[in-house]
Amino acid sequence: MIEGSVILCADDYGLAAGVSRGILELAVAGRISATSAMVTFPRWAEDAGRLATIRSRTSIGLHINLTLGRPAGPMPGLAPEGVLPAIGTLVQRALRRRIDAAEIQAEVGRQLALFEQHAGFPPDHVDGHQHAHALPGVREGVLAALSAHFGTGKPLLRDPGDRVAAILGRGGQRSKALGIAALSLGFGAAARARGFPINRGFSGFSDFDRAHSFADELDVAFRRIGAGHIVMCHPGHPDAELRGLDPVVERRGEELAVLAADRQILHRIWRPERGPDGAPIDWLKVLGP
Repeated sequence: MIEGSVILCADDYGLAAGVSRGILELAVAGRISATSAMVTFPRWAEDAGRLATIRSRTSIGLHINLTLGRPAGPMPGLAPEGVLPAIGTLVQRALRRRIDAAEIQAEVGRQLALFEQHAGFPPDHVDGHQHAHALPGVREGVLAALSAHFGTGKPLLRDPGDRVAAILGRGGQRSKALGIAALSLGFGAAARARGFPINRGFSGFSDFDRAHSFADELDVAFRRIGAGHIVMCHPGHPDAELRGLDPVVERRGEELAVLAADRQILHRIWRPERGPDGAPIDWLKVLGP
């Protein structure tokens, strides 16, 4: 990877039609490096097939969902009524050690199966909606499921933490970034111990307040970065389907417009180069020693 280039990942593919369409547009134009797919919504079965059109130049990953809508299967501990808890509730349960790792492992296994069933290939990377995959108590089930599923050719696992000095020097949503880094402390080391490659730095935090320009937030996200750094974003076309599912709606349209128009983005981000049905990305070669 060229020093200073980053992995720009658009989260939430498969959440709603407009989100998937916007992400595909950016990928075709070479304006993102990766996208992470949510497989627990009905949209996934329809939208998964379109990913083949962008796979040659885009990392396609699984966006583990433990905090929005319904799980892929029964979770009597975490979702007794069939509805996943809000992130605040999940964090409290994690901190109180009230997470059933075996239940998490089973659900992640189901989501992996759904990804591969409809996409037709394994995920190049794995991360989590609202970074829930890295929470203490949750991560044990996540890593157990991934370790059982993958042999060689392991996917990149997103570590949502970063160095305190980098977070403070970067600016922007420092409190949010520091909070996530604290909650995910130790996740990267645990993933590496199981043989999974991880990113080297993370940014892109937002309060999703339209009073704050996404262009300015994107500029902040690209500060204090090096090779192997991930920047997350949440572009999409706002539509009625999205409004019924998620509070972040119009802001996704702003992110889409900024990323589509940014002249520098093509030269600032990494993109894979492979055949559309080629082998998974060799992250050890991408990230370097």
